[in-house]
Amino acid sequence: MTNPMTTTAIPLITPDPAADDERRRGLRRMRTLAVSLLGFAAVVYVATLGQDGFLGFVNAGAEASMVGAIADWFAVTALFKHPLGLPVPHTALIPKRKDELGKGLEEFVGENFLHEEIIRERVASATISLRVGRWLAVPAHAQRAADEVADVAVLALNRVRDEHVEGLIRDALVPRFHEEPIAPLLGSMLEEAVRDDLHHGLVDLGLVELHRWLVENPETVTLILGERAPWWAPTRLNDAVTSRVHRELVQWVEDIRDDPRHHARQALDSMLAQLAEDLLTDPATQERTERFKDRLLDHPQVLSSSVSLWNALRRSLLASLTDPAGAVRQRLLTELSSFAERLLADEALRTRLDGLAADAAVFGVERYGTEVTTIITTTIERWDGKEAARRIELHVGRDLQFIRINGTIVGGLVGVLIHAVSVTIG
Repeated sequence: MTNPMTTTAIPLITPDPAADDERRRGLRRMRTLAVSLLGFAAVVYVATLGQDGFLGFVNAGAEASMVGAIADWFAVTALFKHPLGLPVPHTALIPKRKDELGKGLEEFVGENFLHEEIIRERVASATISLRVGRWLAVPAHAQRAADEVADVAVLALNRVRDEHVEGLIRDALVPRFHEEPIAPLLGSMLEEAVRDDLHHGLVDLGLVELHRWLVENPETVTLILGERAPWWAPTRLNDAVTSRVHRELVQWVEDIRDDPRHHARQALDSMLAQLAEDLLTDPATQERTERFKDRLLDHPQVLSSSVSLWNALRRSLLASLTDPAGAVRQRLLTELSSFAERLLADEALRTRLDGLAADAAVFGVERYGTEVTTIITTTIERWDGKEAARRIELHVGRDLQFIRINGTIVGGLVGVLIHAVSVTIG
C-alpha cells in the first residue's frame, strides 16, 4: 500500500517554452563549439605526431588541449549525468544529491541574505519614503493611488455580509462587553464631563428645543394633561387648569433656559456629579449599572440595530467611494497630496518612516524567514532528479561549456610550456 505521507516527485513545469527553445539553441551552439575545438586538437595531434621542432611544440599543445578538453567535459557532464552512461562514482551529482543541494542553497540564502544588518542597509539605501513622496507628488500618480485605494475599499465592503457583522458582534463584541465593567468607565467620563461643563451645551440645546416645542404645540400639551384629569371634573375647569399648567411650564423652561445659575441647573449638576461618584465608588450603583448593561446587550434589538447601522454606514461609504467626485475620494486625494509634500520637505519624517519599514522587514524575516527559505528545500525535494538536472543544465549549461573551451585552450598553452621546459632541460 502506498504511504500517503510519501512525497511524490513531480517534473518541473516549463514556464516559458519560447525562452527554453532559445536556451536550448544556445546550449547546442556552445556544445558544438567545444566539441569542434576538441576535434580540431585531435586532428592537429594526429597530423603532427612524431614531429620535432616547431611542429613538436604544436603536437604537445594539441595533446594537452585534448586532455584538458576531455577532463573538463567529464567534469561538466558529471554534474548532470553519468559520462557515457558509465556509473562512475561521484557523477550525476544533481540527480543524486538534489535534496542536499537544495538544503545547502536554503542555508546559503538564510545565512547571507536574511541578516538584520543586510536588510536594514538595503532598506536604507532604497530610500523608500523619498521615492514614494516623489511618486505621489505627481498629480496623476496621486489620483491613481486614491482610485486604487477606493476600489480596494469598495471590494472589501462588498465582501462583508450581514452574517459576518452579526457573527462579529454576537461572538466577539458582545461577550467582551459583558466581561468588561462599564460602571467605572461611565463614571470617569461623566466626572470629566461635569468637571469641564461639557454637558451644559447639551442642556442648553435641550432646553431651547423643549421651549420651542411647548410654544408650538399647546394643543398637544393640553390634550395630554386633559387625559390625566379626573373624569368628574367640569370641562371648563379642566381647560383652565391645563392652560395654566402649560403657561407655567413654558415659563419655567424659559427661566431655566435664560438663567445659567438656575437652581434646576444646579440640581442637575449636583445629580450628575453624585451619579459619577456612585458609578466609581458605590457597589450597589455599579451592580445596577452592570445588570442594565447585560440586559441591554442581551436584547435582540441590539444585534439587529447594530447590523442596520452598519448597513447604513456601508451604503454611505460605497456611494461616496464609487463616485469619482465623492467626498471620500476627494478627501483621500487631498490627504495623499499633502502627505507627499510632507515627505519631500521633512527629512526627519522620511527617516522615521524608513526606520519603520526596516523594522517591519526585520520582523518579517525574523518571524517568517525560516519558513521562506524552507520553500527552497521543499520545492526541490518534489522535483524529479533527472528532470531537475535537465532543467538546470538548460539554464546554466551554455555558460558551463566555456569551462570546456577554456580547458582546451589553457591545456594547449600549458602543454606547449611543458614541452618547452622539457626541450630546454633535455
